[in-house]
Amino acid sequence: MTAVRTDLPSGTVTFLFTDIEGSTRLLHALGAEAYADALAAHRRILREAFIAQGGVEVDTQGDAFFVAFPTAPGALTAAAAATEALAPGPIHVRMAIHTGTPYLGPEGYVGVDVHRGARIGAAGHGGQVLVSAATTALLGTGGLRDLGLHRLKDLSAPEHIFQLGVDDFPALKTLHHTNLPIPATPFLGRERELAEVVALLSRKDLRVLTLTGPGGTGKSRLALQAAAELSEGYSDGVFWVPLAPLREPELVLETAARAVGGKGGLAEQIGDRSMLLLFDNFEHVIEAATDLAGLLAACPNLGMLVTSREPLHVNGEQEYPVPPLLHEEGVDLFVARARAIRPDFQVDGAVSDICRRLDDLPLAIELAAARVKVLSSGQILERLQQRLPLLTGGARDLPERQRTLRATIAWSHDLLNPEEQRLFARLAIFIGGSTLEAAEEVTEADLDTLQSLVDKSLLRHTEERFWMLETIREYAAERLEASGEGEALRLRHAQRFLALAEAAEPHLRDQSKDWLDRLEHEHDNLRAAFDQLATSGESQAVLRLARALGGFWGTRGFVGEGRRRVEAALGADNLPTVARLMALNTAADMAMGQADNGAVILRAEEALVLSKSLEDDRAGAEALFLLGSAAAEMQDFSTARGAAEESSRLANQAGDDHQTMYATWLLGWAYNGLGDADRGQALTEEALGQARALGNREMQGMILSGGRARRAIEGGRPRDAILMLEEAYQISRDTGDRWRLTHIASGLARAFAAMGAAPVATRLLSSEKALFEEIGGKAPPTLTRVDEVTLALVREQLSEAAFTEAWEEGRKLTTDEAVALALESLGPGTIGRSAIDR
Repeated sequence: MTAVRTDLPSGTVTFLFTDIEGSTRLLHALGAEAYADALAAHRRILREAFIAQGGVEVDTQGDAFFVAFPTAPGALTAAAAATEALAPGPIHVRMAIHTGTPYLGPEGYVGVDVHRGARIGAAGHGGQVLVSAATTALLGTGGLRDLGLHRLKDLSAPEHIFQLGVDDFPALKTLHHTNLPIPATPFLGRERELAEVVALLSRKDLRVLTLTGPGGTGKSRLALQAAAELSEGYSDGVFWVPLAPLREPELVLETAARAVGGKGGLAEQIGDRSMLLLFDNFEHVIEAATDLAGLLAACPNLGMLVTSREPLHVNGEQEYPVPPLLHEEGVDLFVARARAIRPDFQVDGAVSDICRRLDDLPLAIELAAARVKVLSSGQILERLQQRLPLLTGGARDLPERQRTLRATIAWSHDLLNPEEQRLFARLAIFIGGSTLEAAEEVTEADLDTLQSLVDKSLLRHTEERFWMLETIREYAAERLEASGEGEALRLRHAQRFLALAEAAEPHLRDQSKDWLDRLEHEHDNLRAAFDQLATSGESQAVLRLARALGGFWGTRGFVGEGRRRVEAALGADNLPTVARLMALNTAADMAMGQADNGAVILRAEEALVLSKSLEDDRAGAEALFLLGSAAAEMQDFSTARGAAEESSRLANQAGDDHQTMYATWLLGWAYNGLGDADRGQALTEEALGQARALGNREMQGMILSGGRARRAIEGGRPRDAILMLEEAYQISRDTGDRWRLTHIASGLARAFAAMGAAPVATRLLSSEKALFEEIGGKAPPTLTRVDEVTLALVREQLSEAAFTEAWEEGRKLTTDEAVALALESLGPGTIGRSAIDR
C-alpha cells in the first residue's frame, strides 16, 4: 500500500492554485525558445515565493502549480510576492487561494476543497489573485476587494470571492443568467466527453445535441456541466428545463417558458436572443419533439441540449451516445463517493473489480459506494458476484449495460429490509417528491425508514422534500405494481391531494401566499391526482379538484392548463351535482381569463340554472357575478347592473361576505358605465370598506389598479395613479398574483404615456402582452380598450424605429424589471403615504 506523504500539511490547509493565462498564444508570440526561457523563470519565481512561506508542492501539471500551505497568511504572502515578481515579464499568472480540511490519503489530498479551489482559479484572469470566503474568514478583509457571490462552473453553491489588491480586471468567468441546479457532489471524470459535447455545441451549424443512453449513465450530469462550460458563449443565458415530472407533451414549452422566466410564448420571448436550453429527461414526452423543431425555426440564435433515452428524430439533430466512464474515472468516482461517507476509506483491489463488474456506470457505482458504511469493498464485490447474474432483468433486446443497471438497482433494493423495501416501492407514487407529512399519510412512512433510504442513496432530501432520481423512481414504481398495492395507493395519493386542494380553497379567496406556494410545490402531484381520478372513473372527484384549484390556476398563471382540465372534467360527467355546479363556475372564470365571454356566459348560465335546482344561493351568486362581469366587459351595463344586484341579494342570503363584496364592486362598475359616476364611485368605496374588513388584499389591489388609478389619470393626476398602481403591484408581488400584474402593467403604461414618457409606457405594454401569452390568458376587452388608447399616445410621441426598439426591450423584461425601471425613472422619493388611504 502506498504511504501517505509526510511532507504535506494536514488538518486545516490553505491551497494555492496557479495557471498561466493564454499559454498557447504566448508560445506563438515568443517562439519556442524564448517561451521555454520565460516558463523556466516563471517556475523559479513561483517556487522561491512558495518555499519562503512554507508552501509544499502537491502537484505540477504543465504550467500549473498546486501548492499547500500550513497557514492562510503564508499562502497570501507567497501569492503577492510571486505576482509582483512576475509583473515585468511576459507571463501573467492567475492564482486562487482556498482553505479547507481535506482528507490526506496515499494519492494526496481528496475532497471538495480541492475542486472548489481549482474552480475559483479557473474563474480569474492573468495577474489576478482570487481568495475564497473560507480563507478570508481567517485573514480578514484588509487588502482584499469584495467581488461578491459567484456561481462556479462546477455548479457548486455560490461562492463569495475576494481579490488581492484593488486592480480592475474583466468580469470573473463564472455563471450568469442561469437556473442550472446545484448538484450535491462535484463533477468527476468525463473530461473527454465534456470536451466533445462542448465542441459540438460550439459549432455554428449545430443547433440541437441530444445525449442518449440508458438511465444511470450520467447524461444529466454531463449535460449540466457542459451547459455551465458553454455559458460564456450565450449572452442571454443557459436554462435548465426539467421534464421528469411531466406527463403531457403539450406542457414542455410551457415549462420551458417558466424556466426562462420571461413573459409570453416561448418563441416570442426568445426571438433572436442568444440562449441555450437544456431539456432534461425528454424520453417520456417525445411527442413534443416537433414543438422543439418549430422553436428552433423561430429562434435563429437558440441552441438546445437534450438528454433522452432515445433521439428526437428532428432535422438538424446530432445524437451523442453517452458511454460508461473510463475505468479509472469509475474508480475515482467510487473512491470520492465512499470517502464522502467514510473519510478513512482505503482503496484496495476490490474497488477496481467492483467498478468493472458494474460496467463503470455512474449510478451503479454511486449505489455500490453508498454501502461502504456497512460493508467492506470485498463484501460489496462478493454480493455483486452472487446477485447480478440472477437480477439481470428487463427485456432481452435491451443493451446489456441497461440490464446491468437494472440489476444493480435491484441488488441495492434487495439489500433493504422488508420494511424499507415496502416504503421504497410506495414512495414512487409521488411525482416531484413529497413532504414528510404526505409520505406519512399516503405511504405510512416513518422517519427512521425514510432516513435509512436517504442514507442508502435511494432517496434524496432537499428543501424539506423527499424525492428520487427518476431512474430509481421508475424501478420503485415497478416494484409497487408487483406488490399489488399500486391501484389502491394511487387512489390514496389522489384523495390526499384532493383533500389538500379542498383545504386550500377557502384560503385562496384571500390569496394566502402560504397556501398558493404550497399548491405550486405540489403541482406535479396534483396533476397526477387529476389523471388518476379520471382513469379510475372518479369523475365527481375530478370536478371537485378542478373547482378547488381554480383560484390557484388563475392567480399563479396556469389559466390555459386550468381551462383545459376543467373543461375535460365537465365533458366526462354531466350529472346535475354540486360538484358540477361549482366546476361550471370555475370553467366560466377560466374562460374569462382568456377573454372568451361567449364561453363565460354559456358556463355561467348553466351554473345559474343548476344552482336554482340545487337551491345553492352561494353558487348562484357567483354565477351571476360572472355573467355580470362578462356583460360589463361587452359594455352591456344594464345587464351587468341587474346581475350584480341579484348576485348581491343571493350572496347576502347565503351569508357569503366575500361574494357580497364582489357584487358591490361589480355594481359600482355598472353604474360608472351607465354614466352615474357618483353612484359608481360610492359603491366602489363601499366594496373597498368590505375588502378591508375581510382582509381581502386582492380587492384592495383591484380597486387601486382599476377605478382609483383610472380616475386619477382621467383627472390629469398620472403621478397619483402611479402611487396607487405601485401599491397594487406590491400586493400582487406579495401573493404571487401573476394575473393581476398584467392589469397593473397596463395601468402604469397608461399613466406614463399621459406624462409623455413614451419609451417607458411602451416597454410596460410589451411586457404586459408577453405575460398574458405566458400564462395562457388574454387581455379582457376593458383592458384592451385602455391599451389601445395608450398605444395611440405613445405612437404619437415616438418614431417607428424608437417604438420598435422600446417594444423589443419590453419583450425581454420580466414584469418586475419593467415596473422597477418605470418607477426608477421618476427618481427617489416617489412613493409616499399609502395609496389606499388617498
